[in-house]
Amino acid sequence: MSRRLIAVTALIFAATSLTACSGSTAPAESSSSSESGSDFGLVKDGTLTVATEGTYRPFSFHGDNGTGDLTGYDVEIIQAVGDKLGLKVEFQETQWDAIFAGLDAGRFDVIANQVTINDEREKSYLFSTPYTVSPGVIVVNEDDDSISSFADLEGKTSAQSLTSNWNDLAVESGAKVEAVEGWSQAVALLRQGRVDATINDKLTFLDYETTDGPTGLKIAAETDDAGKQAFTFTKDKKALVEAVDGALEELRADGTLAEISEKYFGEDVSE
Repeated sequence: MSRRLIAVTALIFAATSLTACSGSTAPAESSSSSESGSDFGLVKDGTLTVATEGTYRPFSFHGDNGTGDLTGYDVEIIQAVGDKLGLKVEFQETQWDAIFAGLDAGRFDVIANQVTINDEREKSYLFSTPYTVSPGVIVVNEDDDSISSFADLEGKTSAQSLTSNWNDLAVESGAKVEAVEGWSQAVALLRQGRVDATINDKLTFLDYETTDGPTGLKIAAETDDAGKQAFTFTKDKKALVEAVDGALEELRADGTLAEISEKYFGEDVSE
């Protein structure tokens, strides 16, 4: 074989080897992209952008009377989920009445704000497995004995966020609704005697009573069925929902969900 032919053959072999090496690195790049969440359709690659109110104690709030860092039950759980998925978690604080519109507009990847699963929402959104299970309650002033059931709300005024499931329950019970932005405003109106009641999650009231009590308020009635709260996604986020469910399963198994629950409520409210 001539030296020229040998040289050409060597060049062809080298080129083939380089091509093979180049092909072998592609899966590694794909794996890296997967780890950064690019296959989840995230707003920002490598970051889970989370919508939350930041004013909904004990689920999403600022410590030190509103001047501290964002914290809360929902905040800690979604942060733990992000850690499991290898994603940075970035919060976008948003008023409840605008939170679903922001999700629909693609500003967030997920809502972490005690969103209750119901039939109407399931038509438009995907949900993770529940991470909170709790009944709804009617809260009234402790000297008010006129309300002891949901039927007693007929003709009464209840302070509610208009887009919450508790608002729907108040309307179904025949109450006149006074629109508010959240729990803090609702109980302020209630304690001032400007409304007769407010409906909310039992855990919200228990935390409020423990933190700020005695508040002069009481639970007048509870729902028969417990609500189930979950992280909320748009319909195109199936892969992300599956990944979050996997993370929640791990957090439940290793005791993290129970630990966070005990921290805020004194018992496991995650199931």
